[in-house]
Amino acid sequence: MPVADALAAILAGAAPLPEELAALDTAFHRVLARDVAALRTQPPQAMSAMDGYAVRSADAADLTARLKVIGEVAAGRPFARAVGSNEAVRIFTGGVIPDGADAVIIQEDTVIDGDHITITEAAKPGRHIRAAGVDFREGDVLLTRGSRLTDRDLSLAAGMNHPELAVHRRPKVAMLATGDELVMPGVTPGPGQIVYSNGYGLRVLARAEGAEVVDLGIAADTVAATTEGIRRAREAGADILITMGGASVGDHDLVKQSLEACGVTMAFWRIAMRPGKPMMHGRLGAMRVIGLPGNPVSSYVCAYLFLVPLIRALSGRTTIHHVRESAELGRDLAANDQREDYLRARLEAREDGTLIAVPVNHQDSSLLGNLAAARALVIRPPFATAACAGAPCEFLRLPE
Repeated sequence: MPVADALAAILAGAAPLPEELAALDTAFHRVLARDVAALRTQPPQAMSAMDGYAVRSADAADLTARLKVIGEVAAGRPFARAVGSNEAVRIFTGGVIPDGADAVIIQEDTVIDGDHITITEAAKPGRHIRAAGVDFREGDVLLTRGSRLTDRDLSLAAGMNHPELAVHRRPKVAMLATGDELVMPGVTPGPGQIVYSNGYGLRVLARAEGAEVVDLGIAADTVAATTEGIRRAREAGADILITMGGASVGDHDLVKQSLEACGVTMAFWRIAMRPGKPMMHGRLGAMRVIGLPGNPVSSYVCAYLFLVPLIRALSGRTTIHHVRESAELGRDLAANDQREDYLRARLEAREDGTLIAVPVNHQDSSLLGNLAAARALVIRPPFATAACAGAPCEFLRLPE
């Protein structure tokens, strides 16, 4: 199945999950389920932007002005009376502008003489004053549905007087590795064994996209062990089950058999891409299943291309797909076959800002070192002709 068709099959019917309320302290990187309108006007009244003196600009239009100081305004302590002719009120940043005043003279531009001041710079109407509503007004929609909340968004929501926000439920992703050959990091591998690595990167990738992750550990290469892992994913209420390994067609690759034994309806089990040809997708009721290859590079690239957009769709985000960028190739590439290639590449920049994508020399799907060093995936369409260094190319930027 072509990559685009496989992604369309995985995303088919992927609607945002139901909404729930999240307190601001727990809402970082959650996705808004509703537009958010301000519950108040900010600032609610005209306020001073500087420390100085609130005055009537007509009384302080020239340097001969001598004004009597009649009181003081601090943030949170408004002045009780209006400013009259040839009067001034000492004011601090954030203080409410008293009635009658229409300008602030900063303290550096005044000379104090007892209870009077003289000025060294003329006042101008509105100067150093933050007008009421200059930030936002009650009813203004400042955060929109489908937005993934940033740290600045949370400050804005607080300023708008929202203690909690309606967000979509996080997708729950269960991850099940398979393979008798796998041992955990820190264990000395025996003959024929390898250290399990795939899940560590994929769990972080899923969490970074906003998913809740359930680690189901490593299942032995038996139908019974694999089906037990699938059962635990369903019991955990997983929206997505990710299996790692056992997705090929060998005698010990039992994931497809196990999924079908559990009632999974398979949509596909091979993709015309490299790395990652033996990838599967199906559904078991509401739970979506993605069977990733066991080779670590194939596993990561497939998760990045297919799992990430699915998490985004279920999270309610408006931007689901990866953005393709353009660069120049940093080395020659041979013609491609019928599979779409995703080449691990470094990114370099010329002095003029031109981006250069340099595919690494060894693209084997087991090479974690090259994957970790890569910053991009250069996309080579099926049956692409040979390309020389300097030719244009498209790439996907990998997470930093």
